[in-house]
Amino acid sequence: MRINDSLDCVRCKSDLLEEKPIDGTVVNLMGLTQSDKPILVKFWAHWCNACSHFEPVFEAVSAQQPDVCFVKVDIQAQLSLGVQYNIRTIPTVMLFKQGKVVDTLNDALPKAQFNQWLQNALLK
Repeated sequence: MRINDSLDCVRCKSDLLEEKPIDGTVVNLMGLTQSDKPILVKFWAHWCNACSHFEPVFEAVSAQQPDVCFVKVDIQAQLSLGVQYNIRTIPTVMLFKQGKVVDTLNDALPKAQFNQWLQNALLK
C-alpha cells in the first residue's frame, strides 16, 4: 500500500490519514517519507513545553492540508530517528518530498506563521 491510497479503520471505516497526524516510528517513517505526497514530520518530546504549545497548531494546520501527510515522531520513544535526522532542538519540523528533506523549521510558530512557512516550503 502507498500513502496515496486510502487507509481505512477496520472498525469504523473512516480514513485514518485524514483526521490526525500519524505517529512516526522506525518501522513506518522511511516508507512514509518515500511517498509521492509531501510528508511533514514534527520531531517532539512529551517533556518539551514548546512542543506542547505547538501541538494544537500542528493539528489544526494538518486538518486544513489534505494534500500533505502530517507525522509526529516522539524522539524519546524513537531515539534512533532523532539521531538519524540529527535533531538538536525540538520541536523540529521537516518537509519531505519523495524521500528528500526540502525544508526544515526549528521552532514553534503561531498558526498563521506556521501556515505561511508550510506554503513556502511546499513550493520548493
